[in-house]
Amino acid sequence: MIYPLVEDSEKIDAKSVKAEFERLKTVLPQARLGLLHGQLKGDEKEQVMADFRSGKIQVLLATSVVEVGVDVPNATIMLIENAERFGLAQLHQLRGRIGRGEHPSYCVLVASRKASRAGNGSRSWRIPVTASASPRRISRFAAGNIFGTEQSGLPPLRFASLERDFNLLTDARVGADRLMKEDPR
Repeated sequence: MIYPLVEDSEKIDAKSVKAEFERLKTVLPQARLGLLHGQLKGDEKEQVMADFRSGKIQVLLATSVVEVGVDVPNATIMLIENAERFGLAQLHQLRGRIGRGEHPSYCVLVASRKASRAGNGSRSWRIPVTASASPRRISRFAAGNIFGTEQSGLPPLRFASLERDFNLLTDARVGADRLMKEDPR
């Protein structure tokens, strides 16, 4: 389970890994939980990862510190909370941490309620993870702001939904490209 913050913030409306770890200890008392974030010392991080790799930890709650270099073949499900707070490249890197073994794997992106009301429809997307999985599937969710500086989240669309109308929008883009090639003026 991936969270954008280590600790709760008064300035940022997003879930934190420490608060969710404490909450899930009471919700899932039978599960062996682990906590991993950038504020831990190097040897602590290594021990948590060793415990996760060996199965001593069943559910790992982490920040994006697991984005690169983590290889746990038995990890098959990743849940990314407040996924709209991560950029496309970061989501793609995170997604790449699972699906490295022989079992079917899924990456579940969960948007905040605020982001889901901004026009993308539902609150979560389940993306099958395969060796040929394309970042394009994630880009439906995390396109960012094409004309601004935001690198994550969905741009506001007045007449369409990126998730619902993706194929129509793709066809429109292809048509516009063809028109520009035929008559650039």
